[in-house]
Formats: sequence, structure tokens, C-alpha cells
Amino acid sequence: MASHRRPKQPSRARVTVLTTAAAAAVAISSQAANAAPSEKPSKDEVKAKVDKLYEEAEQATEKYNGAKEKQEKLQKEISTIQDNVARGQEDLNELRDSMGLAAASQYRTGSIDSSIQLFLSSDPDDYLDKASTMDQLSAQQVESLKKVQEKQRELAQQRAEAAEKLKDLSSTRTELGKKKSEVQSKLGEAQKLLNSLTAAEKAALAAAEDRASRSAADRVDLGNVGSASGRAQAAFQAAQSQIGKPYVYGATGTASYDCSGLTSWAYAQAGVGIPRTSQAQANAGTHLSMSELKVGDLVIFYGDLHHVGLYAGNGQVLHAPRSGTVVRYESINNMPFQFGVRV
Repeated sequence: MASHRRPKQPSRARVTVLTTAAAAAVAISSQAANAAPSEKPSKDEVKAKVDKLYEEAEQATEKYNGAKEKQEKLQKEISTIQDNVARGQEDLNELRDSMGLAAASQYRTGSIDSSIQLFLSSDPDDYLDKASTMDQLSAQQVESLKKVQEKQRELAQQRAEAAEKLKDLSSTRTELGKKKSEVQSKLGEAQKLLNSLTAAEKAALAAAEDRASRSAADRVDLGNVGSASGRAQAAFQAAQSQIGKPYVYGATGTASYDCSGLTSWAYAQAGVGIPRTSQAQANAGTHLSMSELKVGDLVIFYGDLHHVGLYAGNGQVLHAPRSGTVVRYESINNMPFQFGVRV
């Protein structure tokens, strides 16, 4: 006969644990659902993060510009040294040829002059030290030998210098690549954040920037241009002609600019050469307080001097702000002012 047993009931403790776990899971799920909408940063938070990334990108840009400038300088120096070495080698060959001809002539007559023996010696300095008397050599022969030795030393020194500069060039190129990657990474992060905004939020940010730019342009006191020096005035007017051109890191015009690219280009139009980077431009002239600024003076921003613009009068600057913007006017108070520079 079959046995009928009642199924075993779960213990009270187990029921309590399962019930508590289920309740906790429901609570966590509910909290996650409620928290999800607030995880998306607000438009203002995105703007703050993007502005910070753009600032970091510009810092890297100025370092990139410095490495690029150094690379170009090293390439020119190396080319000059290599040209000098080539010419020096030709001179040395001519000196050797002339002495070789003299040796051949003396050999045919049955005697080799002591000066030629000196030249053919594996250690000319040692030979000279051991020579019983310098009277054996004519003044002209001594002079020829000295020229050969001087030219050999000169070429060895130049070759060593070129080798050092080539090593420096290699490390500079490596640094250039790193800074370029850093800039691109920062810009990529910023773009990713901007892409997270809705079309309406993007439009609102663009409209706010446009209003600020137009407000700054309205405040510019162009009547002060005449008070600037001739060169500063010419540089400022050149920069004005570039208003609306886009910011592109590493660019020096005329299709696009970065901050120091614009200022160096503008001063070049006035016939004045200033350094390429903002940090170097910071030392291109006399330092000024904000109250001493005149139109066309350079204005340096941030503690590490990574941004530069041109003073436009009435508390405004004309500059290439950052990626995603164009050459425009902006309030001098929008960035941490350090000092002005009168070139």
C-alpha cells in the first residue's frame, strides 16, 4: 500500500531570509530605476566639464607647439651642420690631395720630405714630438699640416654635434607625438560629452556663447586703437581681419588659428617677429598691469601662461579661445588674467 506523506514545509527561518532578500532586491531595483534619470549630467555640468577638457587640451597644445618649434629649429641646425661637414670634407680632401702630389713628386726625385713623412705618419703629433728639429720643415709645409689637423678636429667636432642634435630631434619627435595624442584625447572626451546633450541643450549653449561674444564686441572701444603704438595697432587690425576664423590646435593661419598662432601671425603682419608659444610670448616685452594695457598689447592668462590674446580696449580681448569656437572678442574677466606684454 502506497505511503502518503505531507511534503516538507520550509522552515520559518528560511522563509524569512528569502522574503528579506526579495524585498531588498525590489528596493535596490526601485532605487536604481529612480536614480537612473539623475545620472545624466545637466547641461551646465556638461559645459563645465567640457570647458575644463578644452583648457587641458589647450595646455597640451602649447606644449605641442613648443615641441614642433624645437623640431623645426633642430632640423635647420642639423642641415646647416651637415652642409658644413660636407664642405669641410671637400677642403680636407683638397689639402690631402695637394700633399699627396707633393709626396709623389718627392718620391720620383728619390727623397721624401720630412713634412710628408709627418703627414703619412699614423700619429702626426707623436712624429712632431720626436722630430729632432723643426728646421727640417719649411714654414709652408708646417702650415699645410696644421690646416689638415685643424680641419680633422673641426670635422670630428661637427659630426659629434650633429649626432647629439639628431638624438635630441628623435626625443623631440617622440614628445611631439605624445602631446598630439594628448590633445586629440582631450578633444575626443569633450566631443563625447557634447554628444550626450540634446539638440535643444546644444542650441542653448551655442546661443549663450553667441550672446556673450556679441556683448563683448559691443563693448570694444575701437576709439582707443589710435592710442596704441604703430606696431601694436597694425597687429590688432590684422587680428580683427581674422574674426570668425575657427580655432584649430597647432594652426597659425590664415584658414584657422590657435591662441598663440593668432597673436604671432598678427604681429608678423606688423613686421614684428614674436615667439610661437604663449609661454614664450609672455617674455616678448615689458610686463603690464591690467590698468596699463593699450589696444594691441598681448594679454597672458592662467598660472602656467598657456593662453594669450590681444587687448581690444574697455576690458575686452580679441583671441582664438578654444576648439569649437572662432576668433572673437571676449571679456578679459572670463579667464584668470596674469599680466599684459607690450612688445
